[in-house]
Amino acid sequence: MRWIRRNLVVVMGLLTLAYLIVPNIIVTVFSFNKPAGRFNYSWREFSTDAWQDPCGVADLCGSLALSLQIALWATVGATVLGTMIAFALVRYRFRARGTINSLIFLPMAMPEVVMAASLLTLFLNLGAELGFWTILIAHTMFCLSFVVVAVKARVMSMDPRLEEAARDLYAGPVQTFLRVTLPIAAPGIAAGAMLAFALSFDDFIITNFNSGNTVTFPMFVWGSAQRGTPVQINVIGTAMFALAVLIVVAGQVVSNRRNRAGLPQ
Repeated sequence: MRWIRRNLVVVMGLLTLAYLIVPNIIVTVFSFNKPAGRFNYSWREFSTDAWQDPCGVADLCGSLALSLQIALWATVGATVLGTMIAFALVRYRFRARGTINSLIFLPMAMPEVVMAASLLTLFLNLGAELGFWTILIAHTMFCLSFVVVAVKARVMSMDPRLEEAARDLYAGPVQTFLRVTLPIAAPGIAAGAMLAFALSFDDFIITNFNSGNTVTFPMFVWGSAQRGTPVQINVIGTAMFALAVLIVVAGQVVSNRRNRAGLPQ
């Protein structure tokens, strides 16, 4: 009992991590399955057929490419706008600053179905044709708040004396920003960008309301679940999970190297 009390936090953390990882392990295992029917819900036999032909299901790779394209552009737009908003909220004093700080959290706290219906109403009133561009605008809008929060936390922790030292050494505003401010803020910007990409790629509710006849990967998965789940969906899911793990590991390696070099994190 004494050992459990001393290590309770660690044990609970490991159990929580296992709870989060187990679904991904199941998806990976079933990506090597060869189901007897249309549904890939019970193990039958080991096979690598789906990995050899991940685009063997009609429209799967097309919807995947569309989701990646939307997520990429939404990430770029949300990251650029969110970074500028975060710097403005931290570095400048202006009217309604407190109100804007509060409004930033609304998209994060609001149920997705409410935001989806509101955006659909906006697009219909504007006479916009539902499709790629309405999805992109919607994704950029709801990803924006997450980027602002991530970058804002990083900017607030920055030591202003570093920028003052750069100016004392005759660095201009552009040089100070590129060589001091931006490198220090980069981890927060990167975190916000990765979060925005994941949210955009994964989104179903907002996309479903504002997509028209456009089918993204989450919508393809939802539609396939009604008719039969192909193994290729597990293959794509496993590949995306592996890519995310590699990015996190690479980020940790870079962070450790910066620590050893004495650079700001």
